[in-house]
Amino acid sequence: MNIILLTKFRGRPCRVQIDHPFQLAVLGLFLLIVMGVAGFIGHKTGIAAKNDNQITAIYDQLMLQREEIAEAKLNTQAELDALVRRSGQLQAHVIRLNALGQKVMKLAKMDPDEFDFTNPPALGGPSEGENSTLIRFDGVIDDMFNVLSDREQELTVLENVLISTHMAEETSPEGRPIKRGWISSFFGMRTNPFSGKSEMHKGMDFAGKMGSKVYTVAGGVITWSGPRYGYGNLVEVSHGNGYVTRYGHNASNLVVVGEAVKKGQVISLMGSTGRSTGPHVHFEVLKHGKRVDPLKFVQARY
Repeated sequence: MNIILLTKFRGRPCRVQIDHPFQLAVLGLFLLIVMGVAGFIGHKTGIAAKNDNQITAIYDQLMLQREEIAEAKLNTQAELDALVRRSGQLQAHVIRLNALGQKVMKLAKMDPDEFDFTNPPALGGPSEGENSTLIRFDGVIDDMFNVLSDREQELTVLENVLISTHMAEETSPEGRPIKRGWISSFFGMRTNPFSGKSEMHKGMDFAGKMGSKVYTVAGGVITWSGPRYGYGNLVEVSHGNGYVTRYGHNASNLVVVGEAVKKGQVISLMGSTGRSTGPHVHFEVLKHGKRVDPLKFVQARY
């Protein structure tokens, strides 16, 4: 076997002749060593590349898990914040409901010891077992909101009904315009004290002490306060629903036109102004502009 080596040494090719068995064995061994080294380097290179791929995959997985954990933390915090907000809204809802319940209780004149909105309701009963089931707090809060909303609507309707009833009681003429005194003349035909002729008296006269207090028999708005022919100093109150009351012959009026008054409020002082023979209140009740007998309204108080 001849091996020719081309080199730049002196510009001549170098020829090596291998024909001895020993030389061939050495050459084969050398080739085996070169091939082994090349294979070992390739194997190590492959293992290193595989390991690099595995490390990269593990790193990517860890980064993904970190992102998922961070997202889970954000979601959990958002849910906690939402729960806190819902809890605050629920507390405000309960406060409004308690206030509304107190108003309704007072309007309905309920016994505060029997039905107290300021304390939790009395509850009890045997337990069905020690095992408990996990519940979703958001669902429970939603259910409580729905229940409270329903109760608030019911109480609002009840409050409106009670207020309407209360307003009807306040604005319906009832009772006497004075605390002390006596009825000196009734509604109907009577002898005129000035002319001596029989004529229609369209009110009731309540005699009493000069300067004593005169009270409105229902809540309303003052529509007249001042002198008026035949009435002297007159106070007129409009109560709504077609009702109007008049209080005449006052020594002085204590209210002005447009003023809102409550039932039982002092509106004037008893006098004898106008066509009058002595201190008294000429009391009239009008229904849709027509004067009616005040006696049934006076007696309704008793």
